[in-house]
Amino acid sequence: MELAQIRLLVSDFAECYRFYAEVLGLKPQSGAVDGPYEKFSPATGSAGIALQDRAMMAGILGELSDEATGHRSLVVLRVDDLDAYCEQIASRGATLLHGPAPMTDRMRVAHLKDPEGNLVELQEWLLLRP
Repeated sequence: MELAQIRLLVSDFAECYRFYAEVLGLKPQSGAVDGPYEKFSPATGSAGIALQDRAMMAGILGELSDEATGHRSLVVLRVDDLDAYCEQIASRGATLLHGPAPMTDRMRVAHLKDPEGNLVELQEWLLLRP
């Protein structure tokens, strides 16, 4: 397992994009200024910070609101075999909220909560970026 990123669920994507790119000076991966997703990388290290449009995640999980009173972050872990890993953690007491299911043409995901209610996303990458 590898920590892929810490993802922040945001309502004002463009303003948050500007903050992480221009104010903090992190390097955006694709330049998707209007979202719904962008990953920012520090000068060193492999994991980064990503922004995710809150409304997009609301559509996937069906529980988040567009307001900042909902979940604000998402811990993302990458696994090699999503189905096998989900079976393993379910046998140890985890309850999946969503998935395993496709999220994009590049990945499949599953979502669950930790004991404090923090969202965790498990990813299996199907295609790597060129």
